[in-house]
Amino acid sequence: MRHYLSLLFALLFIYGCSPKFTEQTGSATESPKPGSASIAQVAPSLTDTTLLWKITTPGAAAPSYLFGTIHIIPEADYFMPSKVVRALNATEEVVFEIDPRDMQDMSKMLGLMMKLNMKNGTKISDLLSDEEYATVKSYFQEMGIPFGMMSRMKPLFLSAMVGQGGEGGGMPGIGGLGGGPSGMKSYEMELTEIAKAAGKEIGGLETMDFQMSLFDSIAYEDQARMLYEAVVADQASTETGGENQMDQMVAMYRRQAVAEMASMMSEETAEVNRFEELLLTRRNENWAPIIKTAAASGPVFYAVGAGHLGGTNGVIALLRGMGVSVEPVF
Repeated sequence: MRHYLSLLFALLFIYGCSPKFTEQTGSATESPKPGSASIAQVAPSLTDTTLLWKITTPGAAAPSYLFGTIHIIPEADYFMPSKVVRALNATEEVVFEIDPRDMQDMSKMLGLMMKLNMKNGTKISDLLSDEEYATVKSYFQEMGIPFGMMSRMKPLFLSAMVGQGGEGGGMPGIGGLGGGPSGMKSYEMELTEIAKAAGKEIGGLETMDFQMSLFDSIAYEDQARMLYEAVVADQASTETGGENQMDQMVAMYRRQAVAEMASMMSEETAEVNRFEELLLTRRNENWAPIIKTAAASGPVFYAVGAGHLGGTNGVIALLRGMGVSVEPVF
């Protein structure tokens, strides 16, 4: 079970904070349109190096807060600023993308596990050439992962594990959920424990079923192509001694570079752009009105992937475009 927990958290991490996602397109209701003169004014700037933001709405008795997380991070890189704990303690409820406690609910996890595999008996070997499949299979086996048992798994879930093998291989652990060789921790789980200790209400902006449904709209062939390209890119970085994607993301996160996460340019395929639309833009547009309404009625601490904060269609820009004050907390 812990391997599936690690896999799901890794998935949210990769596509919630990935530098592949540059400034988004489209806009939420009431927010400035991309390309307008005002859009650059509401998006976080490169000098806004903080993960914690104060939300103030007209009539609210106390401010709410927005914190950018990284869903999994090497334990050695984990940090929790005291200002974040103070902000959480000053609110009445802590809301995540999904309620992290659901990840520890065996009945819900068993239901999700049934959705990890592709339909109609499709295997990854059906989606790649023999040479490409051999590359992918060898990569995971070298990580110490029995690839045979995952041959029918949706490629997107396997993509989330690329770059996380570390020395000794194996699946990454998450705090008390796994403790694998990579020594990974989850900000969601750590914040959940703080919230529980403080007697806070805990909730989620979405359900696990909704998040799972997002990935079903991406063709298996496209998912397999992204998996292969991710493996090849990680192998190349290893051979040259360069940083892999996870190393780059962790470095940006430790710098608290919200704008940099949103603006780092890369060459993107049409498949990546579709992922961006599904996993960032549309979700940000869904969240902003919810956050605005809830913040007006009571102080809430929101914790979502840091990749959702910056950019012209990030949560911060959307909230500001809706007349909400969102200020960096340094």
